[in-house]
Amino acid sequence: MEYEIKPHEKLNLGVKELLHYRELFYFFTWRDIKVKYKQTVLGFAWAVLQPIILMIVFSEIGQAFNIPREGGLPRPLFAYSGLLLWNIFASGVTNAGNSMVTNAAIIKKIYFPRLIIPVSAVLSALFDFIMAFIVFIAMLIYYIWLGEVKFNPLSFIAALPASLLITSISTFGIGALIASLNLKYRDFRYIIPFMISVLLFATPVIYPITGTHFHWAKYLFALNPLYSAIELFRISFSSGGLHIYLVLISFCSSILFFVTGIIYFRKTEIYFADLA
Repeated sequence: MEYEIKPHEKLNLGVKELLHYRELFYFFTWRDIKVKYKQTVLGFAWAVLQPIILMIVFSEIGQAFNIPREGGLPRPLFAYSGLLLWNIFASGVTNAGNSMVTNAAIIKKIYFPRLIIPVSAVLSALFDFIMAFIVFIAMLIYYIWLGEVKFNPLSFIAALPASLLITSISTFGIGALIASLNLKYRDFRYIIPFMISVLLFATPVIYPITGTHFHWAKYLFALNPLYSAIELFRISFSSGGLHIYLVLISFCSSILFFVTGIIYFRKTEIYFADLA
């Protein structure tokens, strides 16, 4: 009998192996959630307070400088709907980017699919989304009752999972890429917070990117993978139209980041135990 030993495909997620170690998803995710809110007075309430505080700040800034809103949405709803998905990305990329360094001791001791670590970091960010989403539903009902928002439930049911999927794959792709780089080049632990801060202003959270006077800038901002996710999320309660070309550019960008992240992660994971 002959055996042929081949290297793993770089784009292969190893789904069978991940399913075999599926208990670790729960372990790492719940551990990250507990560590994040351990010894805090307000606990899980921070998952709601952070976007609410930012919503108030962004709404006041928008009102003071008369920043346009796409689709005629009330400023608080416009800002909060963007922050919901942005917080998944910001928290997920930060946690995933540092995940291989923080789990260095475990990586050196036992074997398990390394992809579980950055995936769990993204899943813990989704937990915060669930908590904040409850407040969003209450806000949406309030503005519908006031007659300031026209809501399409069928569109919302279709758009919500699509926007979450785009956000998740973008977050995982970028997070996996940075996690691999951060293990070898520790400078990335300083780059990550700066990068997150800069990207916030290139994301339609405070203002719509279509409001710029420079036509070329719209396509530049559309390279942000979160643009498509946020626009799809808002379409069911916004009176504005969907800029399909910009959404497609953003969606392709999210796929590119996802594929690049997996390829580089799989290419370098064999050295993780040595570098950790």
